[in-house]
Amino acid sequence: MSTPHKLPPSASSLSESMRDLGYSLATAIADIIDNSITAEATEINVFCDLARDNPTLTIIDNGQGMSDKELLVAMKHGAINPKQERSPLDLGRFGLGLKTASFSQCRNLTVISSNKGALSGAEWDLDFVSEKDEWFLSILDQQEIKEFLYMEQLTSTGTMVVWRKLDRLFEDQSGFKRDEIVNEKLDLVEKHLALVFHRFISGEIKQRKKILIRINGHPVTAFDPFCKKNKATQILPEEIVRVGGNDVVIQPYILPHHSKLTAAEYDFYEDRSSFISNQGVYIYRSGRLMAWGDWFRLVPKGEATKLARVQIDFPNALDENWTIDIKKSRARPPHEVRERLRQVISKITHTSTRVHRGRGQKLFQETSAPIWERYADKGKIRFDLNMSHPILDSLKNGLTDTQFKSLTGYLSAVTSSLPIEMIYSDYSSTPRDVDQVSVEKEVVIQRLKQLKETLFEKNVADLGIFREVMASTRMFDSHKDIVEKFIEEEFDEPKQSTG
Repeated sequence: MSTPHKLPPSASSLSESMRDLGYSLATAIADIIDNSITAEATEINVFCDLARDNPTLTIIDNGQGMSDKELLVAMKHGAINPKQERSPLDLGRFGLGLKTASFSQCRNLTVISSNKGALSGAEWDLDFVSEKDEWFLSILDQQEIKEFLYMEQLTSTGTMVVWRKLDRLFEDQSGFKRDEIVNEKLDLVEKHLALVFHRFISGEIKQRKKILIRINGHPVTAFDPFCKKNKATQILPEEIVRVGGNDVVIQPYILPHHSKLTAAEYDFYEDRSSFISNQGVYIYRSGRLMAWGDWFRLVPKGEATKLARVQIDFPNALDENWTIDIKKSRARPPHEVRERLRQVISKITHTSTRVHRGRGQKLFQETSAPIWERYADKGKIRFDLNMSHPILDSLKNGLTDTQFKSLTGYLSAVTSSLPIEMIYSDYSSTPRDVDQVSVEKEVVIQRLKQLKETLFEKNVADLGIFREVMASTRMFDSHKDIVEKFIEEEFDEPKQSTG
């Protein structure tokens, strides 16, 4: 008969191993903020102080705070059984986040909490744990607690998490280079928090108060990946799947074509996102974004789904069904959700493609005499020059047959060598950087004169024809004021409104 034998892990070895679970600075700070939100905090401040001999990173909230006993439970590894039923508002899972997230960035973790004005403090020091090879936790006295930086920021109820011995944060750099590395990481932290907690920051979560997150005093602005404030965003019908007696809500969106975004909106999204790489499913657990930018191999990423996003919400009661990892940065939909998602994707793919291509088709429909024409023959698509365009007809009158054949031969070569792959690459990644029409004022006027001479030569100039042909070239779309002034002077016509 077998005999039970107690075999505790080595504190030194396990504590060092737990540092390499794959956290980044951003995901580590997000894990700490999960605890603050669970404690019903409405303000969370992140301070990174590099000016002192011993730099620190401090996270302070105004949540419920903890008593001496509650603090000891929070500092314990594996304090909560992941199978244990929790409040629907609890963003925790394994009872490891505070410790694993902190140790991924530092060797000294201190937690100070104020509960109705009573202060408690405890500290893990990995150097001390490794030296003794035991899980020795230090309980701080009141004088030690009061000596910590930013203590004046801690209210009568709230918690402060302090990281010292920041060996992972600086990447063995010092001085200016160290500060540069940290500032770059803090910029990524801000963008990560703006996305992961965007529904909390904007006050969208039911039963939750709106929260404010600051980094070194600067508020974090929520980043909505669905662009819901833009009227051109399409909100498709919601779907609900029942899993284990709980509702999983699937909400599809189709983002607007980039031409429907204001300059400020475009810059905001382009700075933080990529339409191509960030298409896909966005999975939220109790309102907190867990994973995003993936179709789970149900469909490949590409133009067909470029503007498609699917928001999926599930409660923490379904954690096991979604295989949540310790970092809360990975989630995989259960079978029932994947099957429904497959159906949703088939519907939204067509809509996303129509929005993206619709704007392109409109370019050809805006004039009766386009320069480029789109043909769809036997399932194949090709783009060709309009060989009946008025400019080409005008040129033909001044050329011999041989010269005109040479010209059309060259134009055929231009059409055949259209750099579609290069255009696709540039336009799909940074569409507003592709600019064919921005030129100097003098060049615009010169082109307008050339167009008028080509079309009319010695004939009487017809303003209607001029406007139609001018619109078809799209050379002057960005220079409406110059165009109207030219028409006023050259055609003796009253200036039209450009609005």
